[in-house]
Amino acid sequence: MAPSRFPTPSQTAGPYVAIGTAWNANGLMVPEGTPDALTVTGRIRDGSGEPVTDAMAEFWQADAHGRFPPETSPAWSGFTRALTDESGCYRLLTVKPGRVPTPGGGLQAPHIDMSIFARGLLQRLVTRIYFPDEGAANAADPVLASLSQPLSGRLVARHEAASSAYRFDIWLQGETETVFFAPW
Repeated sequence: MAPSRFPTPSQTAGPYVAIGTAWNANGLMVPEGTPDALTVTGRIRDGSGEPVTDAMAEFWQADAHGRFPPETSPAWSGFTRALTDESGCYRLLTVKPGRVPTPGGGLQAPHIDMSIFARGLLQRLVTRIYFPDEGAANAADPVLASLSQPLSGRLVARHEAASSAYRFDIWLQGETETVFFAPW
C-alpha cells in the first residue's frame, strides 16, 4: 500500500499509556542512595482537578556540572520516565542539574525539562521545573524572564521543609494551569 499524500488525523494517547512506554519508567535518574540526590514529587491533575492516574512523565536534564551526554560520565543518561499512580502522583530521584548555556552566551538557571503524555492529549505537553533556592539564577534565566510573575512562579517547585525534596504539581487546565511550551 502506497503512503497517503494527505495528512492523517492525530491519535490521542491512552487510555493505556503504559503499554509500550513503561521501559525506563522507574523515575530514577540516579540510583537510590546516591549522594546529593534529591526527590521531585507531584500530582498531575486534569481540568476538573481530578488526578490523572494513567499519565507518563519524561524527564531530561543536564548533570550537576551542566553537561549533557556524550560530554558526561557514561553512567549519566540525563533521561528517565515515571508513570503516575492511582493518586495521579509521580516521583523523580535525581541530582540538581548545573546551569547550561543559552544560545546568546548567558546561562540558564538549573532546571529539569518535563514532558507529559496522557489520555486525551494529541501531543505531549512540555514544561520545566525550576528550583526555589536558585533566586539569582532564576532571575537571570531568559525563559523565566519572558513570563509574567504569576506564570513564571508556576514553573518553580516548592521545597519541602528540612529535606532534599521538592514538590511540583501539574495542572493540565484551569486557572492554575501549568505553563506549557511548544514541543518543537
